[in-house]
Amino acid sequence: MEISVVIPLLNEEESLQELFDWIAKVMQSNRYLYEVIFIDDGSTDSSWNVIEQLSKKNNEVKGIRFQKNYGKSQALDAGFELAKGKVVITMDADLQDNPEEIPELYHLIIDKDFDLISGWKKKRYDNVITKNIPSKLFNAAARKTSGLKLNDFNCGLKAYKNEVIKTVKVSGEMHRYIPVLAKNEGFNKIGEKIVQHQARKYGETKFGIDRFINGFLDLITISFLSKFGKRPMHFFGLWGTLMFIFGTTSAFYIGAYKLYKVFNGIKTILVTDNPWFYIALTSMILGTLLFLAGFIGELIIKTKSGEKHYKIKEKLNF
Repeated sequence: MEISVVIPLLNEEESLQELFDWIAKVMQSNRYLYEVIFIDDGSTDSSWNVIEQLSKKNNEVKGIRFQKNYGKSQALDAGFELAKGKVVITMDADLQDNPEEIPELYHLIIDKDFDLISGWKKKRYDNVITKNIPSKLFNAAARKTSGLKLNDFNCGLKAYKNEVIKTVKVSGEMHRYIPVLAKNEGFNKIGEKIVQHQARKYGETKFGIDRFINGFLDLITISFLSKFGKRPMHFFGLWGTLMFIFGTTSAFYIGAYKLYKVFNGIKTILVTDNPWFYIALTSMILGTLLFLAGFIGELIIKTKSGEKHYKIKEKLNF
């Protein structure tokens, strides 16, 4: 198997037949051995029926149907787990990604030995206010935080070596940051290719302005996870220890100073009337809680590493 095309989708019944025909034409003209994996992320229209019909007529078509809508990251993770191709291509199902890009993406992975190639929709056909401007701000923040010089982190059209997608685990809303996750796993040869973006032909976008808000929150998460995701005690334990030491030292000083004044007959206030007493007490409590958070985080990593966050209802041609 040379190429696996992984396509997550939600309510895209109108575009699926046309998309597959386009992909099949490109694959056949280049004589690739391929598979197309459609992941139905809880569609409420006839998307799954279309996938069933395609799978009956074409052995290359494979389908995964989720029990409900879990999100794009979970859909990609399910597709990655079952993909067999040497090169794995991801694209959206709305016909805005051009399958004609596949041969060049394949060439960059196989012949140029890239681990990952991310598409860059340099010329976009989206709404300037609700998509283009927020996207530019989001990508600028992602570049600054991750250190990866990519212009379009959120482009659905990407190509990967098979070993990359088998190593990287995508969950939550982290599909935007697969290049960052790959870099964190040691895959450093990451490139970018300008790809053709097309106006949506059918239906409406499933993503609103809120995805950029969520994207910035996820950016904070991925920044933390890239440094401390596999060793939370190094973060929480460090700050917890420092705060506990500060609180304990302050409490000791307050107590010692009180005793010194009492033994020398110097008029003094009650310890509980000293505001520093409450600062010290709060620091000791917060320090203990942070240390416990780090310890619990370590336990969660040890016990939950293999857990899936989605339920597959049905599979086709696997």
